[in-house]
Amino acid sequence: MWPKPTLLIKQGNQKEVADDLPELANIGEIEVAEESAKQQNHDVVLELYEALGARDSERMKRLFADDIELWFHGPPFHQHMKRLLTGIKDNFQYLRYSIENVGATVVAEGTDLSGFVFWVHAWTVSDGLITQLREYFNTSLTVTSVNSVAGYHQCVWRSRLPTYAGRSFPGLVLAI
Repeated sequence: MWPKPTLLIKQGNQKEVADDLPELANIGEIEVAEESAKQQNHDVVLELYEALGARDSERMKRLFADDIELWFHGPPFHQHMKRLLTGIKDNFQYLRYSIENVGATVVAEGTDLSGFVFWVHAWTVSDGLITQLREYFNTSLTVTSVNSVAGYHQCVWRSRLPTYAGRSFPGLVLAI
């Protein structure tokens, strides 16, 4: 635990010591809590992909908030997740290649079984439930972190699969 800080208040030529400052939070404890929350978010999204693979709709429903927000970019006929979440039969199978924590967002990337259709999902998880999905098909995505202090956007994640396949796709930037 950090030692209790003292605050010197100078009024004119006199100094007073303020003893009633609140305890400072242990920075290490905050970092551990943040990493724990990121791991929990990662685990929720990983469980979703396992449920998708098993076509377990009941398990999938338990992972989503009642008021989930869906965003989609790509050819309209690739709105597979929307169909799955609204109960419309869809035979698309998500073959996941990577899943990473990018700040408070969990980003997953993969293809269909043929390896010809590329997708990226950016998930927002809150209190153990998925509250937002941004889904991108046949789109190259760059995720940036907005640093308001410095006033610039730093790239924190970039799609890799289209590059590996030697294909070119429209590019978008997602600022988080």
